[in-house]
Amino acid sequence: MIRFHKYQGTGNDFVMIDDRQETFDLQNQKLVGRLCDRRFGIGADGVILIRNHPSYDFEMIYFNPDGSQSLCGNGSRCAVRFAHQLDMIESHCHFLAIDGSHESYMKGDLIYIKMPDVPVIERSEESFFLDTGSPHHVKIVPEISEVDVFNEGRSIRNSYGESGSNVNFVQLTDQQVTVRTYERGVEDETLSCGTGVTAVALALSERGYHSPVLLQTRGGELKVSFEQTVDGVFTNVYLIGPAVEVFNGSIEY
Repeated sequence: MIRFHKYQGTGNDFVMIDDRQETFDLQNQKLVGRLCDRRFGIGADGVILIRNHPSYDFEMIYFNPDGSQSLCGNGSRCAVRFAHQLDMIESHCHFLAIDGSHESYMKGDLIYIKMPDVPVIERSEESFFLDTGSPHHVKIVPEISEVDVFNEGRSIRNSYGESGSNVNFVQLTDQQVTVRTYERGVEDETLSCGTGVTAVALALSERGYHSPVLLQTRGGELKVSFEQTVDGVFTNVYLIGPAVEVFNGSIEY
């Protein structure tokens, strides 16, 4: 039996597992896929293990449904909330993810995750590419409701070679920035992507947007704050949003 907690951050949902005893088999990709399966398992966009670490408040190990690993921004916020529920942390913490260490703090219902510095944005016409812990293609579109996110997103994702890229479609109006994301590893559109909205916010600085940037996803609103050095490096990048437990239980495997 696996004891789990289901969390969501603006609709991006995760199976959270307290693995401080290190009993979860990290090589069992089939089990990860089954837990994420929305018909034969629990259903989620990813699996997150919380483990002890000698140098950090905790270690977060994140798996996409296909068993691949990457940084997950929304998952990081859920991991912080879960670690707090486990009494591992108080309001501030340092944790380890696949890309290195991160700082985080909680303020009311919101969780602030410090993202990695981003040194460069690649630009071509209305598209951008940058790495915010995971690679992201950002494309500005006139009407986001008319975009075939699954098929166009999959095509762009595969154009980046074997490892691929996440793909974000962005509509800009006077009222808001709207984002829809095709996520590699999930291989489908998700309701929200934390590293994705971070990439979008930084890319939009090229079009005159200033920190903080509010972004609307299908799962809710997120905020990204940042600074930029004289040589163009984005630093002190924070992803800000909620993380909520949905339910918990046990599953036999």
